[in-house]
Amino acid sequence: MSPTTLLQKTVPVQSNFVVAVVEDDQLLRQELEVHLRANQFTVYGVSSGAALNDLITAEPIDMFIIDLNLPGEGGLSICKRLRQALPNSGIVIMTGRVALHDRLAGYSHGGADFYLTKPVSPDELVLVLLSLGKRVKKISQAGEWNLSVRDRILLGPDPWQKLRLTSREKTLLVALSHAKDHTLESGALCDLFSAENVEVGMSKHALEELIARLRKKFKSVQTDGAEPAIKSVWGIGYQLCVPITLVY
Repeated sequence: MSPTTLLQKTVPVQSNFVVAVVEDDQLLRQELEVHLRANQFTVYGVSSGAALNDLITAEPIDMFIIDLNLPGEGGLSICKRLRQALPNSGIVIMTGRVALHDRLAGYSHGGADFYLTKPVSPDELVLVLLSLGKRVKKISQAGEWNLSVRDRILLGPDPWQKLRLTSREKTLLVALSHAKDHTLESGALCDLFSAENVEVGMSKHALEELIARLRKKFKSVQTDGAEPAIKSVWGIGYQLCVPITLVY
């Protein structure tokens, strides 16, 4: 299939979405980039899962277009870990594999939102991304954060809100997320960290410093005037004030 059969000029539409194209065919990838930019998408193109790893640590991505036949890590594996690490992102598989079992695997194992077989109509691709983008934006507007427990990465409602946590910061957020009314006594939190290291333990002063550092991290990516992510509850301890979904 010639890449030029895939892409034709379409009427530009307005889009504020960031898309990553994971495609090892350089000519096809470049044509996809040009086509989507012409339709007002911000686009990054990479040729492998390893290159994608570098990209997502540096840039916030709303949606991914992923080929299945890639060098190194396969597209299905990439989709699966993206769905786990970035549950609110949009994933479109675009591949030459047309068999039903491949399509079913793309949805069930890869967690894809759409499975498109090449050649793809350019109008369909744009409409798919716009439709998917509405879902991504709707989730973002809900104000929910997602915490990858394994990777200790906290993702906010907006793509640029990304925090890397220490082990203790992660433990603190997990505990508050599970607590009734998302509130825990200071003593209970100190005991939680003391359980990690019986000999050292954690004082209330050390807990205050941990909370202060975590608040500062949140504030660095929150909009001006936003409610503090963690607040002190007089005479009790601390309360988590932003909704967080834990991803294991």
